Amino acid sequence: MTQTAGREDVAVAVVTVSDRCARGEAQDRSGPLLVELLAAAGWTRASTVLVPDGAEPVRDALARVLGEGARLVLTTGGTGVAPRDRTPEGTRLVVDQELPGVAEELRRRGAEHVPTAVLSRGVAGTAPGAAGRALVVNLPGSVGGVRDGWAVLEPLVPHVLAQLAGGDH
Repeated sequence: MTQTAGREDVAVAVVTVSDRCARGEAQDRSGPLLVELLAAAGWTRASTVLVPDGAEPVRDALARVLGEGARLVLTTGGTGVAPRDRTPEGTRLVVDQELPGVAEELRRRGAEHVPTAVLSRGVAGTAPGAAGRALVVNLPGSVGGVRDGWAVLEPLVPHVLAQLAGGDH
């Protein structure tokens, strides 16, 4: 895959992590927004998953979508400091190589708009999957956090996926 071609062929998974949405008490706004942002950038093969908070539901959802061939997995929600915010813990059970600079930039960029963005504990990393190595990134659960996060990720994703597929620097 080159840096600009093949986006429509890459399987992407958006995993929304929210107790309230999973129970039907709230509508997921961040996941659909992320799918729209991905599609606008040419990543049109996006599936969505909705799971409750907790490390195990996140781990299981990530393992499932990676097993189904996702090469880009973006989570939204569960990255804060509330007792059930365990998305980073579940993600760390799946990734085998963290990319701390990506997570740091997501927090930094978010803090330009919302000071509490520095409280996000989201992680970014790579993980093995059925279609090869994949990029996995935790985003905040707010629509603003998703917008800010995608602005950071959009220019990076093609390069990272090319690298994971064995491309040159």
